[in-house]
Amino acid sequence: MASFSPIPSICLLVAIMVSSLMLAFAGNFYQDFDITWGDGRGNILNNGDLLTLSLDKASGSGFNSKNEYLFGKIDMQIKLVSGNSAGTVTAYYLRSEGSLWDEIDFEFLGNLSGDPYIVHTNVFSQGKGNREQQFYLWFDPTADFHTYSILWNPQRIILSVDGTPIREFKNLESIGVPFPKNQAMKIHSSLWNADDWATRGGLVKTDWTQAPFTASYRNFNANACVWTSGTSSCSSSSSPASTSGSNAWLSEEMDSASQERLNWVQKNYMIYNYCTDTKRFPQGLPPECTATNTS
Repeated sequence: MASFSPIPSICLLVAIMVSSLMLAFAGNFYQDFDITWGDGRGNILNNGDLLTLSLDKASGSGFNSKNEYLFGKIDMQIKLVSGNSAGTVTAYYLRSEGSLWDEIDFEFLGNLSGDPYIVHTNVFSQGKGNREQQFYLWFDPTADFHTYSILWNPQRIILSVDGTPIREFKNLESIGVPFPKNQAMKIHSSLWNADDWATRGGLVKTDWTQAPFTASYRNFNANACVWTSGTSSCSSSSSPASTSGSNAWLSEEMDSASQERLNWVQKNYMIYNYCTDTKRFPQGLPPECTATNTS
């Protein structure tokens, strides 16, 4: 009679335990988000692995995170509205509450079939924005999911697409530029009709015969400081809530390779930069635009 060895069973048990731990740390839309509006047009599917927002002539839809964050590295994979998306806006952003809010924006402005999306970015501090930069993408964002990331630490904000930085906004409080650092923010996303301005300044209207329009989300990850009742998860001895358990992002900055990629994007794909719009600022460009070593 062959002897029984417990080793394979133990190895299998360990593998299952490790797998369970990995799943426990993975983002789940049921656990992490609330669909906040849209009357059934927002849906969480596939056991919490997928979220979809839709827009028709009656309404759009939106969701936000259950948690508030004060600094973090936020990743979301998004597949944007395909086909003729003119007039639609898919917004993905961090925002605090109140009249003097802070906000960090990605907004994806739809367009006619075959024409590129415009990625509209902005940074608000204490209720003031006016820091728009706009980009085309170097791929079709409707054909597959792509990762859109917000790195927000006390020194800088970096917006990235598939790991390639497209924008950096540095903390320049030393020269009087407000920087979002005191207000916790939730993650928000919405799909809505903005055909009064979104596509070619409102000249191209939404074609409702193409409705419903749908954007899809998956693989959310927040390596971040969760803010609860005035206390940050990062101020305790525990690591930030994350899939990696690392808080290196709190002091992360761009290396030379990242700076080269940022320069490549801004040279080839930036289509608007408030820092070069002298007609808009006849009294002089904002101070962060002329400070040394800023993007």
